[in-house]
Amino acid sequence: MKTEDRKKKLFLELFLIFLKIGAFTFGGGYAMIPLIQREVAEKKQWISERDILDVVAIAESTPGPIAVNSATFVGCKVGGFWGAFFATFGVVLPSFLIIFAVSFVLRQFESNRIVAYAFYGIRAGVLVLILRALISMYRQSEKNLLFCLLAAGAFVSVVFFDVNVLAVIVICAAAGLITSAWAAGREKS
Repeated sequence: MKTEDRKKKLFLELFLIFLKIGAFTFGGGYAMIPLIQREVAEKKQWISERDILDVVAIAESTPGPIAVNSATFVGCKVGGFWGAFFATFGVVLPSFLIIFAVSFVLRQFESNRIVAYAFYGIRAGVLVLILRALISMYRQSEKNLLFCLLAAGAFVSVVFFDVNVLAVIVICAAAGLITSAWAAGREKS
């Protein structure tokens, strides 16, 4: 198979995988993380399980929706610029089409009890997906005193004191950098 044909096949696969993820995931980016992990790390092995943590960290710390950022990051890592383009287009297209279609009939469904109950069920499912992503990320993270303190401090700051999430991310990143620099300095001594 020619290089050009392999690239086209890769771009199509990226598009279709992220189209599927975008079409069948309710609840936003965090709910997509387990699906991205299964599809691109476990099934396709385009990235490692460890890379999933990097995907989440980068997607969370850059402007924009985490789902779009994750698709863009994975697509870029796997297929460069065009990989990023097709993965991002795939993950965005279902939401765009659904919102476009729903916008025409929204008023008719607002008071429908069946639709309201369906969304209660969807919310419960989304919570499970987010918890699964949390557990998976926890298992792959290094566990030490700093990790536990940062995780607990970030949780308490955001949930109980309504601290801006971006500030918490910056502080946690700075703490990680300082600790890494300190550990590297100790190793050289």
